[in-house]
Amino acid sequence: MLKDLSLETIKLELIGKVLIITLNRPGSLNAVSKQLTYEMDECLKAAEENPEIWAMIITGAGRAFSAGADLKELSQKNSKSYPEPTGGFAGIVEANLSKPIIAAVNGLAHGGGAEIALASDIVIASENAIFAFPEVKRGIIAAAGGLLRLPRQIPQKIAMQMVLTGKELSAHEMERWGMVNEVVTQENLLKAALEQASAIAENAPLAVQASKRLLLEGMDLPLHHSNEAWELNQKTINRIRNTEDALEGPMAFAEKRPPAWNGK
Repeated sequence: MLKDLSLETIKLELIGKVLIITLNRPGSLNAVSKQLTYEMDECLKAAEENPEIWAMIITGAGRAFSAGADLKELSQKNSKSYPEPTGGFAGIVEANLSKPIIAAVNGLAHGGGAEIALASDIVIASENAIFAFPEVKRGIIAAAGGLLRLPRQIPQKIAMQMVLTGKELSAHEMERWGMVNEVVTQENLLKAALEQASAIAENAPLAVQASKRLLLEGMDLPLHHSNEAWELNQKTINRIRNTEDALEGPMAFAEKRPPAWNGK
């Protein structure tokens, strides 16, 4: 349960059916430490299992979304150890989450910070957000999904330029290339993210979660000369069609009233 978690590096706020997760290490530009990864991992697992949470927002405290991995901690041989996260870096990049996640990128999103955004389903960025993959400048690579997800979300040549040069791109540039859904003022960032999350949470939660899974799992399957994609599609249909919410939607439409979703 979320209320039972002991958290120091992230803050939680529940607004209706939307959970706002704030990376809370502003003094280090929300660099992802082992502790933050552990706490995020526990938080996301608890949120995934909580039927009262239908969508999530991830943002950062202070002037950064996240500067990426905590390199100072990585350089320390005797830093405190934590259990291996099931969700990978920051508890999210390898997480198998069905509930939608919106990244509200409020500033610097370098390296692992950009990879958190890549792992999110929707990205809302403030005008001062900056995205970059500077790992090669440190002799390392964007190993938390950056090299895997970036060329799937923006053109390959732009992705190649970013990861080979470490070049920074603005929020508007990333919107142009398709990684960012919307750019807003800093003052309106959380409002815009909440509007997006609330619009999602108005819909039937099981249908939303099934749609997210089918979209992600089916996008790399061929539609022609293979039955795999259509079999996955049919399995999803079969799983959803007899739910209470699937019956409630048409009934509410016929009765000209708002649907009352129960997630069953």
